[in-house]
Amino acid sequence: MEDLMAPEAAAPTPVRPARRRPAFHSVKVAAVQRLCEDAVAVSFDIPDELAPEFAFAPGQSLTLRREVDGRDERRSYSICSPAGARPRIGVRVVPGGLFSSWLVNEIAPGDTVEVMGPVGAFTPDLTTPGHHVLIAAGSGITPMLSIAESVLAADDASQVTLFYGNRRTGSVMFADELADLKDLYPARFQLAHVLSREPREAELLTGRLDADRLAALIDGLVDVSEADHWWLCGPHGMVVDAQQVLAALGVPEDRIHRELFFAGDEPVAPVRHEEPRADGPASEVTVVLDGRSTTSALSREATILDSAARIRPDLPFACKGGVCGTCRARVTEGEADMRRNFALEPAEVTAGYVLTCQTYPVSDTLTVDYDS
Repeated sequence: MEDLMAPEAAAPTPVRPARRRPAFHSVKVAAVQRLCEDAVAVSFDIPDELAPEFAFAPGQSLTLRREVDGRDERRSYSICSPAGARPRIGVRVVPGGLFSSWLVNEIAPGDTVEVMGPVGAFTPDLTTPGHHVLIAAGSGITPMLSIAESVLAADDASQVTLFYGNRRTGSVMFADELADLKDLYPARFQLAHVLSREPREAELLTGRLDADRLAALIDGLVDVSEADHWWLCGPHGMVVDAQQVLAALGVPEDRIHRELFFAGDEPVAPVRHEEPRADGPASEVTVVLDGRSTTSALSREATILDSAARIRPDLPFACKGGVCGTCRARVTEGEADMRRNFALEPAEVTAGYVLTCQTYPVSDTLTVDYDS
């Protein structure tokens, strides 16, 4: 992905447990693999002493950082390698993308990159066999490749069905690896490539991966009653279409997991002011991070992350678009207003978790805990 409330009583257990927050480390690029004309896979050489910190679950992401013209720029990219392997990210050029252009066109083996340890809750339980249905488009395949390979290798009973949408054959990321996976698990891995700008032999596989096509694909290839989990990753429109199709089929919400690789076209609730007024309303906000509490008066016209970063520059963030979840924290006292959320599960929101890059103070006093 790139350029790209107060808790209720007796709230349910959050989806993801509290964990030691990862830090940035300088690591070397091990390899750069060309996937297609506008995409590469970049793998990193992790030193032995950092191996525990970079151990990842399939579906998680890495955040990269670099300084450009004096600015601290960060982007999150999904890991595409299976659990237990060397961490590797898939990157497709985004028009005007500051990071993606650098990674696809300039980065080389041996270069040093600032990388944060893995984060994210878009991850399957590898200890429980099941049928996982993956729906992806474009670079949304990146976490899906990790999930598919990890699930299939975990046991002999799990199955994976992948619906993968692209424009043309030449734009398919990881085409060879998906074919190899199909050859390795012919009875347990079902793969359907859907192309929108290139005709295929089957009419069902030609066109956009929209609601109608998804409904037809699922009807023809999946026994919904036997599918245990559904994983959605791609543009916002495709994810919304898939959610609507699955809801109409009666799939329980807790079996549907989503992640966006880009949400820039999704409107956000209007802010009160572009810049907070010096004499505008403020709240006394306490920020808890790494066991240390800091209290300050913060404007109600700016996000918690933007305001609090002035007094706590160590606050974690990446996309600032409500997509990656890096800035996740829990409201333990007071009330806040989260305007946009593409990263938190409903149970997390109910438990009081917010994305601080999209959240504004509301009550006179407020406490947000990044350590929860």
